Amino acid sequence: MIGRREGSGPPIRPVAVNRRAWHDFHVEEKIEAGIELAGSEVKVLRTNKVDFQGAHVKISGGQAWLIHLNIPPYEKASVGGHDPLRPRRLLLHAREIARLEARLAAEGRTAVPLSLYFKGPWVKVEVGVCRGKSRGDKRHKMREAEQKKALARARLRRR
Repeated sequence: MIGRREGSGPPIRPVAVNRRAWHDFHVEEKIEAGIELAGSEVKVLRTNKVDFQGAHVKISGGQAWLIHLNIPPYEKASVGGHDPLRPRRLLLHAREIARLEARLAAEGRTAVPLSLYFKGPWVKVEVGVCRGKSRGDKRHKMREAEQKKALARARLRRR
């Protein structure tokens, strides 16, 4: 995916993927959003340092906010820098925010960041509208993965 073009748009370069979200949630819908960042935050993202633990999207005052996304301070920044856990505004159209808010109003739905990536010079966030998985769902998926691995090993041995 690095340096490849999706359609005829700018090249896409992944920064980080929230693998935990795929483990803990059923992703029902994905939304691409821009994100409002400080210059030092962009420099940190270029080094692929970001932590998704506890990150989620909250809608308040007609704006979508990314809460608890940890972007550590830039080591070479001059005095100040940025707050690593500050809320960051997501750049969406009003109709997209209204649609997202309607989807989140359903019982047991939440919005979590799935990935961060550069699309040309811009940083984008892929937000997923998700429903939580039960423990049984997680165990079932792990069991399926183990069965696939065992099957692949058996095929390799036959050759």
